[in-house]
Amino acid sequence: MVMTVKTHRIEMRTDAATEALIVQAAEATGESTSSFVLRAARAEAGRVLARPDVTLMPAEQFDELLSSLDEPDDAPVLRRVARRRPGYHESA
Repeated sequence: MVMTVKTHRIEMRTDAATEALIVQAAEATGESTSSFVLRAARAEAGRVLARPDVTLMPAEQFDELLSSLDEPDDAPVLRRVARRRPGYHESA
């Protein structure tokens, strides 16, 4: 088991009801209050920061998205540009 040195502090204020709830939850999991809060905060931070990289959708919507990729759109401008002769020619 690797132990990391904890050299930084995070302090926060809360109301009595929230503190009691957190303490009760920490005791229920067998953790110290600090460990419980730190673990919960890390999990939430990971969830928040991962959101731009993850898209969640119902399975039906995902299947519809995938099937739509199999059918090409009519893209006349793109087709016309793709047929153009390249404007850049590499010199030897």
